[in-house]
Amino acid sequence: MKILRSSIFHTPANAFTTPTALVSWDDGALAVEAGKIAACGDFATVRAAHPDAEVRDLRDGFILPGFIDTHIHFPQVRIVGGLGYSLLDWLDQLTLPEEARLADPAYARTIASEFVQNLAAHGTTTALVFGAHFADATATLFEVAAAKGLRVISGLVLSDRLLRPELLQTPEVAYRESRRLIEGIRGNPRLGYAVIPRFALSAGEPMLEVCQTLLREEPEALFTTHINENPREIEEVAASFRWAEDYLAVYEWFGLISRRAVLAHDVHVTDAQLHRLARAKASIAHCPCSNAALGSGIFPLRRHLDNGVRVALGTDVGGGIGFGMMKEALQAYLLQRVAPDPVTLSAGQLLYLATRAGAEALNMSDKTGDFSPGKSADFNYLQPPVRDRRFGLSEILTLADASWVKEVYVEGDLVHDHG
Repeated sequence: MKILRSSIFHTPANAFTTPTALVSWDDGALAVEAGKIAACGDFATVRAAHPDAEVRDLRDGFILPGFIDTHIHFPQVRIVGGLGYSLLDWLDQLTLPEEARLADPAYARTIASEFVQNLAAHGTTTALVFGAHFADATATLFEVAAAKGLRVISGLVLSDRLLRPELLQTPEVAYRESRRLIEGIRGNPRLGYAVIPRFALSAGEPMLEVCQTLLREEPEALFTTHINENPREIEEVAASFRWAEDYLAVYEWFGLISRRAVLAHDVHVTDAQLHRLARAKASIAHCPCSNAALGSGIFPLRRHLDNGVRVALGTDVGGGIGFGMMKEALQAYLLQRVAPDPVTLSAGQLLYLATRAGAEALNMSDKTGDFSPGKSADFNYLQPPVRDRRFGLSEILTLADASWVKEVYVEGDLVHDHG
């Protein structure tokens, strides 16, 4: 057993429903044994309970749970910073041409390596990732993530219409290649599979039927896609599926909305959709940086919370502005301050959104997301450049960036060392 002595912050409960969810110790201890959290609390108490454990003194920094990114695109690493576009123009002019390049295996490996390294360097220990439109590139992502030791849930991105021809698959090929990828990661506890139609606009009814079949065959798989991000997108989906009541109804018709669904954005959502999302226990990946960068709008957080819809955070690289989940949390705070129906987010709620809320969305709250005993030892050691002042959680979330992230652990294994 090893005891890490440091200031510690975590949220072992829902910070929107439990006022005391944020738990912290100025002089805290995180006891780790065999990749699990053995204890977390005041240093004197934990030390007294484990007098023979090795102690590492990290009091010049802070320990936070590993960050959990619930929406990010692996093929888009190199288009971060494409400003001045709205969603569909950004897709056509920047994103889809870049994603087509991943047909080249060598380029796909380069991008996978950059992507995984950036996740780790920013303290993201678990991510729900849009893979590539190419099975071999998506397999490369899984391979690189496994070698790094991160938790990654991903899958082949499925589209059969309205995109560049090289990004399309037939439903038969989509099913066959998805099955190959699923079997390729089976048995690796840090990898998971997600069924991922790009969005309803580019996935016709036969492809959505493939998604339905895969989810029936794989009860542990997640479902993720986009919804209600941009008004023009919503209009075009309505024109493509005239039989559907609304955007959400397209996915509902094929049985895709359940506790296993994580839907990105949901900026322009109706009250009727919110009721149905809550009833299905689906989750929303809120991507505030992307919503602002692409001019999509301000996320109606209060309406989601009031309707009991689960919300976590996603960086949405490359529509977003980087891999930093602390920056994403800060942007969520800033935009909610000026939202039409504002929510003043506390530091505890921001940490919850970046950690445990993600674990809940991914059905992994029994494994990770906070420091409850028995959970995986997934954590970050952050060290500020200024050592002679005290930092509270709100200051950390406001000021910290990747340079503060010194060490990152998954199941007690060091996966990133900033030196």
